[in-house]
Amino acid sequence: MLYPFKFRAQLFHKIWGGQTIAQWYDHVPADYENVGEAWVMSDVAKYPTEVINGSHEGDTLQDLLEVYMDELVGEKVYDVFGNHFPLLLKFIDATDDLSIQVHPDDDYALENEESLGKTEMWYVLPSQGDASIYLGWNQPMNPSLIHAAIEDGSLARYLHDYKVRAGDVAYIPSGTVHAMRRNTIVAEIQENSDITYRLYDYNRVGNDGKMRPLKLDKALEVMDFAPDNEASLAHPEPVQGGAVNLQKTPYFTTNLLSLTRAVQRDYAPLDSFVAYMCVEGACVVKALDADTQDSAVALRVGEAVLIPATLNDIIIDPQGQCQLMEIYMEI
Repeated sequence: MLYPFKFRAQLFHKIWGGQTIAQWYDHVPADYENVGEAWVMSDVAKYPTEVINGSHEGDTLQDLLEVYMDELVGEKVYDVFGNHFPLLLKFIDATDDLSIQVHPDDDYALENEESLGKTEMWYVLPSQGDASIYLGWNQPMNPSLIHAAIEDGSLARYLHDYKVRAGDVAYIPSGTVHAMRRNTIVAEIQENSDITYRLYDYNRVGNDGKMRPLKLDKALEVMDFAPDNEASLAHPEPVQGGAVNLQKTPYFTTNLLSLTRAVQRDYAPLDSFVAYMCVEGACVVKALDADTQDSAVALRVGEAVLIPATLNDIIIDPQGQCQLMEIYMEI
């Protein structure tokens, strides 16, 4: 039976991670000093998320796709992606600078990595300090200049360095060199890919005591060397009681719902699944057209729920102030 599916987050210890998002979950391993990432909706082969509510408890996102196919994700989405969920949703907590990195596009990744590429967006959440990100080159670049800057540790000076605050939205197309910096917490929506090419990692040592590997050759093959590209930083103002668009791309559409009282969402015109990521407060999500007692699910910050494509009549009942990111595909 189809109903709103909530998943158990996959948690990842990272040397640059922190303790903020770790407080959202009750299954942090005892040996984790910090949590850098929480994957709340994943069909990545090694790290699938499992359903934690209703009659499908224990099933993975992949299990659901194999059973329900287009009923779960929508006819057009299924025609393109088959039994592979097209997106990966996560929260990231950086208390130190992440590596300067770039992601490939679909064509390169499919040919070289047997994976989708990675276009992504970040929605910035409140943090305890001054948050910032690197996003795109600030001047035209070339391989020789990049090699020299890596060698002398000056690569960051060639990147746009943006101060960010809660509510900022960064759009990062494949090919854009970027990095999260310390004190930055984000909700991330991205293509279903775990392909990252590091250019520079501050000569950092990993959990195994060795220098973390770079993939500079591949990075140079996929990056945009121009200072002007599709990357962008914006701050859409919330609409109380309604939705505001955060990003519309060929890969996903993301809106922000800001709620203090119950609202009804009608997805009948939409041939797609809908995912909610809770970025503030808590709520109950109920599918009025789900023919099962599992039609309602509680959601709080750091959690996500998947609304199957065949469920169209949704009630969201907030508990006080609540904000949800609403994510779907338009093919």
